Amino acid sequence: MRLLGALLHAGRRWLTSELPAVRDRLSENFWPVVHAVVAGTVAWLLAKNLTATHDPFFAPIAAVIALNASASERGANAVRLLLGVVIGILVGELTLALVGANYRGLAIAIGVAMIFAIVVNFARLVIGQAAVSAMLIVTFAEEASLHRLADALIGAGVALVISQLLFPVRVVAILRRAEAEALAEMARMLDDTGHALARDDDVSAEETVDRLGGLSKPISNLTQTRESSRHTVRSSTIRWGDLEPITREDEHVDRLVYLGESCLTLARTTAAMSTEERHRFAPMVCEIAASLDMLAKDLNNRATRQRAVDRALEAARPFGGRPSDDDPLTVSTHLAVLLVATDIMLFAGIDPQDVQGALEEDIDRPRVTRPVAVPWLPWVSWRPQLSMQARVQKWRTRLSEFVSREEDRKEAEAESRRDRQQRNVQ
Repeated sequence: MRLLGALLHAGRRWLTSELPAVRDRLSENFWPVVHAVVAGTVAWLLAKNLTATHDPFFAPIAAVIALNASASERGANAVRLLLGVVIGILVGELTLALVGANYRGLAIAIGVAMIFAIVVNFARLVIGQAAVSAMLIVTFAEEASLHRLADALIGAGVALVISQLLFPVRVVAILRRAEAEALAEMARMLDDTGHALARDDDVSAEETVDRLGGLSKPISNLTQTRESSRHTVRSSTIRWGDLEPITREDEHVDRLVYLGESCLTLARTTAAMSTEERHRFAPMVCEIAASLDMLAKDLNNRATRQRAVDRALEAARPFGGRPSDDDPLTVSTHLAVLLVATDIMLFAGIDPQDVQGALEEDIDRPRVTRPVAVPWLPWVSWRPQLSMQARVQKWRTRLSEFVSREEDRKEAEAESRRDRQQRNVQ
């Protein structure tokens, strides 16, 4: 009985500690599971009615595998799956003709299919699917290989319809989730800093490294999400619609990266100040942390953005002017306050021309522009008054502008890397 009681107690403790994380995982993956269930069922029904001569077990498998990826990779997953199936079928049929349906043929078919996919430099899904297809062709030699190809086409087709037409990836929503995670980490870092300043705690090098590491992870995830979103725009039905919201959100990501650097600078400079100055700056740091936390919890709401800007600006204004003391640390801290306030306003949607006026108190309360609402379907934003030719030209122009900005960014990064390498050599 003691053992049972201990197990029950441990189970309750585990549920209490893990329940929030489990709830978040279920909430985050609810719709992908629904999509997979619908896709698998529809693929099986279609294959059953279109190919009645065999049991279409692979059609629902293909649909679910194709959708078992991040939202931006679903369409590419369906194409990869088809490539793997075609390679496996070709290699399997050739192996049957030359070697036969035996263990030697099975080994040769699996090896050749995987090697071919590796040589062509296909993704891991293509390599695995080529091996499985070749194995099934050799193992079930009496069944027609065209049946498996038909199942793969049906399953991948259903996955493409669901992922590209009915439920296309919402790039702006994905970017904003990554932005919210980064903002939440910035808020946590500044809140810890503010309370440490109020208690006059010395910040050790280990704590500084921990803060840097904690902030670098969501920032890295944010930049990776942006790269993935750019790939999605180029390779999915999203490019059929209006690219302006995606372009604007892409610019906000840059501003958020700058905001992270400003917050880290503010944490470092305030932690190095004297006891009196720490106590003076502590409430301001906590208020900025609270405004960032407010933004993180409701990025899509204009009123929330406005309240966050008002709160951060009210906290930062007394510390944003030129300090009377010429001490480099004091000057750096005031500059960090200005940078944080500026980056918060620009990220929240304040017009750049109003930012300087707000800091100099020429503008008492700068107004946040409304965040762009993005429709679920990419083609909802079509404008009927435009002709088809005009719409096509507009889409091409926006897509070319998007690609051009990305190329300019990569060229600037390459130039920056070359400059750093030259400085290191010198």
